[in-house]
Amino acid sequence: MALLKKNTLNQILERTIQQYPDHPSLGYAGENIPTYKEFGEKVARVGSFLRDNGIESGDRVAILSENGPNWGAAYFGITAIKAIAVPILNDFHQNEIHHILRHSGASALFVSERLFHKVEEFDLSSLNVVVLIDNLSLISPDWSKDRLRQMYAEGSKELKRIKHMALKRIGFSSDDIEEDDPASIIYTSGTTGHSKGVVLTHGNVVSDAIATIGIVDVGAEDRLLSILPLPHVYECTLGLILPVMIGASVYYVRKPPTAAVLLPALSQVRPTVMLSVPLIIEKMYKGRILPEIRKKKALRAAYKVPLLRKAIHKKAGKKLRKTFGGELHTFCIGGASLAPEVEKFLREAGFPYAIGYGLTETAPLVAGTDPSRTRLRAVGKPLEGIQIKIDESASRAEQGLSADEMNKNRDPGVGEILIKGPCVMKGYYNDPDLTAETISEDGWLRTGDLGVFDKDGYLYIKGRLKNMILGPSGENIYPETVESVLHQSDYVLEAIVYQKSQKLVARVHLNYEKLDEEFSERGLNATEVRAEIKKLLLSIREEVNANVSSFSRVSEIIEQTEPFEKTPTHKIKRYLYVNE
Repeated sequence: MALLKKNTLNQILERTIQQYPDHPSLGYAGENIPTYKEFGEKVARVGSFLRDNGIESGDRVAILSENGPNWGAAYFGITAIKAIAVPILNDFHQNEIHHILRHSGASALFVSERLFHKVEEFDLSSLNVVVLIDNLSLISPDWSKDRLRQMYAEGSKELKRIKHMALKRIGFSSDDIEEDDPASIIYTSGTTGHSKGVVLTHGNVVSDAIATIGIVDVGAEDRLLSILPLPHVYECTLGLILPVMIGASVYYVRKPPTAAVLLPALSQVRPTVMLSVPLIIEKMYKGRILPEIRKKKALRAAYKVPLLRKAIHKKAGKKLRKTFGGELHTFCIGGASLAPEVEKFLREAGFPYAIGYGLTETAPLVAGTDPSRTRLRAVGKPLEGIQIKIDESASRAEQGLSADEMNKNRDPGVGEILIKGPCVMKGYYNDPDLTAETISEDGWLRTGDLGVFDKDGYLYIKGRLKNMILGPSGENIYPETVESVLHQSDYVLEAIVYQKSQKLVARVHLNYEKLDEEFSERGLNATEVRAEIKKLLLSIREEVNANVSSFSRVSEIIEQTEPFEKTPTHKIKRYLYVNE
């Protein structure tokens, strides 16, 4: 791949259009997909349209929409005129969305018909322009969602469509854009209860995509099926920018990616590469694969023998690959930690999974491996050009211990993960104090994550620094480690571990579908069901305590009857539960 003059989004798109003008670009599964030449023309029209409507260099332009090819056209069109894209996660509450529009000072908005109700009460007249992203049409700020829906359904001529505009030059060369120019502001809804606007430059996202190509074997003939939200930097950088950079094809689905929608799409696209979060593959393992194994007595017995278990997993892995279309060579997993038993299954099944670690603040990937080099429980090695070091003093400083206590109880090699490199964000939008707290003067980003390297340079994540608990004799207790043991139970879907009254407690959300099935077969009444659940919680506690260190034993397990409230990226909002 030829080197870029600059690591900017315009440069990668221009090069791809030159090298792969007739190659399929971004489209919907089961439909005709436009070429990169056609995609480039659409991007140019979007950029010209924004310019004509008063959007200038440095202006913020929000995108609130489901995944689709027009999302990518809007993103590249915004950044083509040196404006800044503000992708908004669909799952945000409308109050959060209104806050983001105000905090970012957005001048324009691309919004889908399906999500228009979330901004209907916002003062849209404060924006220069509002665009219906479904068909790239200009809409009036004073329209109601009902009128919008009617006009969209009728395809009214009142809708001024960008795609019908004459193709014009944007007005300046891509050489005018520098690597340090902001490309996007990503607002995160953190597990600590507040959102931050992460400013990522052209150089941040493009350099990260280039570094990722160094560890994953992908090329112009690859096909991706997009199932994660594009406003998440994981999907945006690795599922949009990276494939555009190499001329690969990206397919989307028109409806929420449920099993009923995905199965035919997988059959139509036959993806070679996919991006996923652990939750998706964990649900498949616990919901489909394990029940199939355990419903037959002979299989249950064979499963206890390591050699036979591996053979069973190998067979299940072949079926799983067939489910994904049969041509998958790289299944990337990131965004959270993968349950150990699920990773063990994937390894023994020969499923081509790849693990990575990163943050929104690092655009995102900083460590990872391809499927041939994964190591159980590790997240891989640092990517080329990215430095990662461990600050062992951080974990003890967080607990306020003296130097003697630090030396007495330190966990060798474990500390806060610090990152330096071209992928590290420019800072938090309009928050210089938080930026200074997070990035040192010499460029090291404090992640707040605890990690350790093995002798071969593989990085292992131990948990969040703020979650770490000090044991009775100063031992490090990592809640995430205990949670991973809890998740090994077939009856536990979700769990968090925290300290309450100087004791370690766990709060678990059980697999009520499985329990209902079992209790119905036994004909239990409501009183008997409560008694059985109480016994089950005690049994889970005994099983966990038998598999963790003595200082990490759980004193109580609390039933969480409703699913935990989560961030849009499916992380439990711990702060809602640990400070009760």
